[in-house]
Amino acid sequence: MNVDPRPDRPRLAGETARPRSLLLRYLSRFDDGEVIRWAFRGLLIGAIGVLSIDLYDLWRANQMAEARLAPPIEASPVLPPAVEGGTQPNSSDPRPFLTTESEALRQPIRFTLEAGGVLKATGSIEAGAADRFAAEIAVRGEYVKTVALDSPGGALEDAMSMARLIRERGLSTEVSDGALCASSCPLVFAGGTHRRAGEKAALGVHQFYAAGTEEIPAAQVMADAQSTTARITRHLSSMDVDPALWLHALDTPPRALYYFSRDELARFRLVTPD
Repeated sequence: MNVDPRPDRPRLAGETARPRSLLLRYLSRFDDGEVIRWAFRGLLIGAIGVLSIDLYDLWRANQMAEARLAPPIEASPVLPPAVEGGTQPNSSDPRPFLTTESEALRQPIRFTLEAGGVLKATGSIEAGAADRFAAEIAVRGEYVKTVALDSPGGALEDAMSMARLIRERGLSTEVSDGALCASSCPLVFAGGTHRRAGEKAALGVHQFYAAGTEEIPAAQVMADAQSTTARITRHLSSMDVDPALWLHALDTPPRALYYFSRDELARFRLVTPD
């Protein structure tokens, strides 16, 4: 239907009135400037909507790219599950005294209740070890007085969680003669209210690293390392262990171990006085 663009002009003789559309009748209530302003606002809102969709698509693309760079499962830093390489210079070497087979140490940590209320924990601290330890304590906790560690370490978060449960239960910890407590294991050992290490026990530390084979951006690696070091420092302080102990870990590559001497164990308060 054609509409006269000049609705207010006088009609000619013989010309009939043409009805205007509802939209034009509605718009005729506003002046031209108001209509233009509303049209501009509509265009602006539409542009903002399109820009928001584009930004969301770009964000999704970046998230997917970062996910491809991140470790697949274990994104949090962990300590190596097994001892590799030798000791750092100027540290003692108790390795000749170790009695547990390497293959047994590589297995997931297992718990055995022995005489005298000693819960022996042997093997690697894998992801989920803290939950299994908590379940063991829930079942046999009333009989447990001491947790005896023989472990090459493993998952950092699980190690600190095990230490907190040991402290909450008021349990002691020990590393017997011939036993190993390396990597993240000393963080578990620190949880004991009383901590004893045999003269032929091996306690050592080294640098942590992030699990996974995918490349991680350098900035993220540095941020994670600083955050993890801060958590370890707070953990040791809360257990009344000198955090300076961890300086030896920071100085020691992941494939080596710094073994503490008897004097260092006492000076850093990793062992408690008899």
